[in-house]
Amino acid sequence: MGNGKTVKRKTIASRGTRHASRLRRGRLILVIGGASSGKSAAALDLAGQGLPKGAARAFVATGQALDDEMTVRIRRHQASRGSEWKTAEVPVDLAGWFEEQGRQYCAIIVDCLTLWLSNLREQGLADALVSDRVSGLLRAIRKSSSRVVIVTNELGLGLVPLDASSRLFRDLAGQVNQQIAAEADDVYFVMSGLPVQVK
Repeated sequence: MGNGKTVKRKTIASRGTRHASRLRRGRLILVIGGASSGKSAAALDLAGQGLPKGAARAFVATGQALDDEMTVRIRRHQASRGSEWKTAEVPVDLAGWFEEQGRQYCAIIVDCLTLWLSNLREQGLADALVSDRVSGLLRAIRKSSSRVVIVTNELGLGLVPLDASSRLFRDLAGQVNQQIAAEADDVYFVMSGLPVQVK
């Protein structure tokens, strides 16, 4: 900076009591942003804040290693979150996983919702039925009583896709993001690694 002062970046965890009451167990938090915006790091920060050492925590990954690039990406994410997070690969049946295992954990991260939607499409689920799946997921999350952080992509700020299928998926993702945000206790938008609370 021109004035010679060092600007220190504040993490979510360093903001102290302002967020402490918001991050108790049983809270649903949505973290949204563009590609490579720092969403996953923000989610780890939010999910882990205030948890005692040894508290059970799960990272629910919806991505599938279908090619070499995705394999490398998944490994990089695994290395960044540390061994205290138990990884569960759940590409489709998120609600079922929460029903069976959600109560075992104090904190759960779902990363990411957009890939989950893509997986549902590949399974042949009609877009008109996706809202019901999301409602089922939200019910299962609430039953778990865990602190749950959902990571999702904001697809509506980029260029309009050229093909109809991609445009329809962008619309679907936007609708689902709104559905989750309406039910979430807190919503953070992440830009260039900086999370901004919008709800």
